[in-house]
Amino acid sequence: MRFRYHLQKLVDLKSNEKEQAEWMLSEAVTQLLREETALSGLLEEKERVDAELEAAAAETTSVSRVQMLQHYSEHLERQIRIKQGEVKKAQENVTVKRTFLAEKMKEEKVWLKAREKAELQFVSLMMKKEQEHLDEIALTRRMQTI
Repeated sequence: MRFRYHLQKLVDLKSNEKEQAEWMLSEAVTQLLREETALSGLLEEKERVDAELEAAAAETTSVSRVQMLQHYSEHLERQIRIKQGEVKKAQENVTVKRTFLAEKMKEEKVWLKAREKAELQFVSLMMKKEQEHLDEIALTRRMQTI
């Protein structure tokens, strides 16, 4: 006789929920990396523009060029602040998804333990029945030899 757990569909559901939580965390981490990469690009561009602005101030450059660089630098500062907010939101999302995954892992573990316990009880019962059957055979043979 084979072990069949009557709540196996629930165990499978919890496993699927954990897998979905893993995918959601993976997506959140990927989004965070994208946001951090974009922020890094903006910071590099800001450094480049600031260096260009310093060089323009040291050299003879038209006022309109200096103003354009200053406006662009200010625009980059605004974009950096916005991107920093997006990075923070992405970090919070990763934290939420990690917590969610941890909960789903706990739930799955509880149901896997319950299944394991039920399987151990089943095996124990089968071994007991088998032993009783073997005892009965041995008793029958003993009675036949007497």
